[in-house]
Amino acid sequence: MSYLKKHEGLWILHNDKDYCIGLTAEQAEALGEMTFISLPKIGQAVKAGEPLLEIEAEKAVQEFKSPLTGVVSSINEKVSADPKALDTKDELDAWILSLREVDVNEFENL
Repeated sequence: MSYLKKHEGLWILHNDKDYCIGLTAEQAEALGEMTFISLPKIGQAVKAGEPLLEIEAEKAVQEFKSPLTGVVSSINEKVSADPKALDTKDELDAWILSLREVDVNEFENL
């Protein structure tokens, strides 16, 4: 079973083991064509409310704070190599990274 929530321009999808984070379609449209993305490393601990990633685009540079506390378990290599991959019709294809070791209550309270 999975659950999807949206928080400050990001979507968070909870499946059985991970919390996948991606860019909402509305945020992608507001930013325009993506040109660069700065990502954390796999295994890096992140805290809710602290900087998680930064996206440079034609209309703006946007820093996103982590919606959850956890450990980065994977990153989307396609997006890392080509940030334009975030500009997709299917919002769930615009996934950026996944977290593990997240407190489910923190997710529920988003």
